[in-house]
Amino acid sequence: MSELAVDMFDEICPSAMQPLRMKDKWAPMVLRCLEEGPRRFSELRVPLHRTSAKELTRSLRNLQHDGFVCRTSAGRTVTYELTDLGRSLLDLLDTVYAWSDEHGADLLDAYDPDTEGG
Repeated sequence: MSELAVDMFDEICPSAMQPLRMKDKWAPMVLRCLEEGPRRFSELRVPLHRTSAKELTRSLRNLQHDGFVCRTSAGRTVTYELTDLGRSLLDLLDTVYAWSDEHGADLLDAYDPDTEGG
């Protein structure tokens, strides 16, 4: 087995620039909610009711920072919308969802709540 290189995940390496932050479990769901067009924060809270407003805000800011979502303010109305880059992730998400559906039982069998991270 070869040794792992110190620059394996260089700053500009595509693998180091992951499109979705793995610690942000809400990001893929936010992208899916924005698939059909712009939404207000309160609209996003409906299907994402299991997340707090703080977590949803953090996800939206991260997605905006990474260029997947744009925030538009018109007076007191703020909406969030997918950018072209964000829209380009939807096919990938469909693939991941299909894989999850196919392996759902295996995932449940393998899940160990005693080893869950923070």
